[in-house]
Amino acid sequence: MSVRLGDDAPNFTAETTEGTVNLYDYLGDGWGLLFSHPKDFTPVCTTELGAFARRKSEFDERGVKIIGVSVDPLESHQGWVGDIEETQGAKLNFPLIADPDRKVADLYDMIHPNANDTLTVRSVFVIGPDKKVKLNITYPASTGRNIDEILRVIDSLQLTANYQVSTPVNWVDGDDVIIAPAISDEDAKEKFPKGFQTQKPYLRLTPQPNK
Repeated sequence: MSVRLGDDAPNFTAETTEGTVNLYDYLGDGWGLLFSHPKDFTPVCTTELGAFARRKSEFDERGVKIIGVSVDPLESHQGWVGDIEETQGAKLNFPLIADPDRKVADLYDMIHPNANDTLTVRSVFVIGPDKKVKLNITYPASTGRNIDEILRVIDSLQLTANYQVSTPVNWVDGDDVIIAPAISDEDAKEKFPKGFQTQKPYLRLTPQPNK
């Protein structure tokens, strides 16, 4: 079964480079980012893990805990960590799950047989404080992820979770946002005191409310 948006994120307990971790306990009441890697000692994964380690503080600022998963055993991970630090100039600073029995990969449908029946695809799951899946992005094994885009989407998710707005195309933190169509103009005047611009009755733009 695939994990869809709005589903409960499957919980699990697994061995990681930072000891035994239970996902729900690790995330606590905050946000989480779970992302998979096809295999240890592979070039794209090495660059990704180094980049996430270098930019971990940006996830920390947003209250997002990072956890990675690869289907190789813990001993393999421990050897790979040295390569990541040597080539990427960053030491791994978040848990990397060892998943040799593919328990986590199967829970999150990270192995797509039509792509490869042994390797995980590059899955990204953002999990909210309610333990619901808020985002799922799947990349092929050949394409590295874009951390700027993942952070951009997290900013949108956190904003829209707290205000009755959505974010338009190419939105980045600080840009104008869209008022939910269900809100009347009268209510919008109260909820969004900075004012709003009506382009169409269903398309009203207002400055980002938490800025």
